[in-house]
Amino acid sequence: MIVRGPPDDRSLADLLSFGVVNLDKPPGPSSHQVAGWLRDLVGVDRAAHAGTLDPKVTGCLPVTLGDATRMAQVFDDSVKGYVAVLELHRPAPADFEAVVAEFEGEIYQKPPRKSAVRRRLRTRTIHELTVLEREERRALLRVECASGTYVRKLCHDLGLALGTGAHMGDLRRVRTGPFDDTDLATMHDVTDALAFADDGDESLLRECVRPAERALVHLPRVTVAESTAEQVAHGAPVYAPGVLDAEDAEEGALVACYTPDGAAICLGRLVGDPDADAGTVVDLERVLV
Repeated sequence: MIVRGPPDDRSLADLLSFGVVNLDKPPGPSSHQVAGWLRDLVGVDRAAHAGTLDPKVTGCLPVTLGDATRMAQVFDDSVKGYVAVLELHRPAPADFEAVVAEFEGEIYQKPPRKSAVRRRLRTRTIHELTVLEREERRALLRVECASGTYVRKLCHDLGLALGTGAHMGDLRRVRTGPFDDTDLATMHDVTDALAFADDGDESLLRECVRPAERALVHLPRVTVAESTAEQVAHGAPVYAPGVLDAEDAEEGALVACYTPDGAAICLGRLVGDPDADAGTVVDLERVLV
């Protein structure tokens, strides 16, 4: 049997080889460095972070461990949440909040010169832009935005629209898809938890490292028979007779497939009717076992 058991009943070794840490990234190191430190600290062969944060930026940086690195694509289109300090260069105008509100919705952005992507004009969606506090020439903003949005550029453009000029001060990410800042773990937390685990108390480490299925909760779910799960583990697509249950999803949507015990086995695209008697239902994109 090569399919994993239920997420809540896994050994510590199995958890670490297919787990995710909702890491509170500290200021200073790059996201890549932090993921590498966590990989070496936990003792797995691979680790991957979900969405790069600049070295000075802190906050929610989910890091997948071991085989869970295969699911990195689930973060590509995930909504990100930030709390940012907007530093105005001159006193705020009377219509400050009204101008800020105009930036909700679809906006145009050109990546900054120091970015790692091609600098061409593109659209991004700002789902929420809320002024949490304001004091003289500083404002605390809550930003919910599409993946790939540059908050630093947003702050610059806000300054132009306000007529004051502005730049971004501190920035903290508080959400990445299904992960938020309510249960972050620091590198110190993981280090301490590993020490307790060495002494026989695994509880703290299991709080820091969660089953990787947590990263998939926002995707439509397809439950397949155990026999089908074994076939999928060897590269076969999901055929209709093996589907036990499926949540509603549009054709072509990315879905996660599970065993009846709740163990994730693959990511794939919905290409057929789950209620059909025959035919392919899910084409594989990533086998997770």
